[in-house]
Amino acid sequence: MKTLFNTPGKVLIGVVHLQPLPGSPGWRANLEKLIDFAVRDSRAYENGGARAIFIENFGDVPFAKTNVGPETVAAMCAAGRAIRSAVKLPIGFNVLRNDARAALALCAACGGSFIRVNVHAGAMLTDQGLIEGNAFDTLRYRRQLCPEVRIFADVHVKHAVPIGNWTIEAAARDTVERGLADALIVSGEGTGKAADVGDVERVRAACPSAKILLGSGVTSLNARAYLRTADGVIVGTAVKRGGRLANPVDPKRVAALARVMLA
Repeated sequence: MKTLFNTPGKVLIGVVHLQPLPGSPGWRANLEKLIDFAVRDSRAYENGGARAIFIENFGDVPFAKTNVGPETVAAMCAAGRAIRSAVKLPIGFNVLRNDARAALALCAACGGSFIRVNVHAGAMLTDQGLIEGNAFDTLRYRRQLCPEVRIFADVHVKHAVPIGNWTIEAAARDTVERGLADALIVSGEGTGKAADVGDVERVRAACPSAKILLGSGVTSLNARAYLRTADGVIVGTAVKRGGRLANPVDPKRVAALARVMLA
């Protein structure tokens, strides 16, 4: 946490979107090629000036509602260890859709520093159905396994809607004060979609001392509008070649965004 947030400028965390892993519908039966692609993306983030890397099983659509299978954890561990050896940046894990225990286990096995939890507190209606947060279990498992790992938790996560009239301000406060999240993530409605600046401002007003990250849709063109309020960004699509999700990470695009973060 100190390494990420206690240095000049805002935090830029790059996302390594893993290609389909064993067991998923898109699996191509070539783990070595998948890992090589992920390592190249990781090096592109490091060379472009990112401050950390998130590793996530983005290619595994459709996602499990909660716990993923052991084959997913095994493959993510193989990729995570390879990335850990290839770059010096801190790494973290997001196990989609909401497997915080697997993400913590991966941090323990791969020297990870943080995890992303899509639904940490409350409940959200998602394309996987109703997902309920389980901060109780996550915090206790972290204490048991890797107490130094930080929890970055989404507030009104993308590709989902809150259950009932649960405002983003109330969700943010509960996630920090009752869920004990180490940082909050605010996103747009979907992957690559920009967050509403007003939502970010409301979360900041509700949690003035919290660390806030933007979870989608930030580019070198719109970053300044968000960084007046937020502490950093998690970025993937915008720094791929041509801004296309399936393409490799372009270090020049990473560098362009990194320059804005330091301004």
